[in-house]
Amino acid sequence: MPAIRKSADLRNAYSEISEFCHKYREPVFITKNGAGDLAVMSIETYEEITGKRKLYNLLEDGIKDIKNGNVLTEEEMDSSLDLM
Repeated sequence: MPAIRKSADLRNAYSEISEFCHKYREPVFITKNGAGDLAVMSIETYEEITGKRKLYNLLEDGIKDIKNGNVLTEEEMDSSLDLM
């Protein structure tokens, strides 16, 4: 179940929100005037999420290359590795 807090809690209960984010590695959703406004998370969780997004984008690029025939033969790959 998502953690939902009022915007005033950012000031009044910052330590509690920070502790939750680090302990459970989940965001806390902040509301303003009763509506969703922000998602707060630890730096570690943010880096994990953005790292996964970058990986998924690279995998998607690779799948597109395969579908478009933009691939190397085994010999071409061996040759390019020999140059390194």
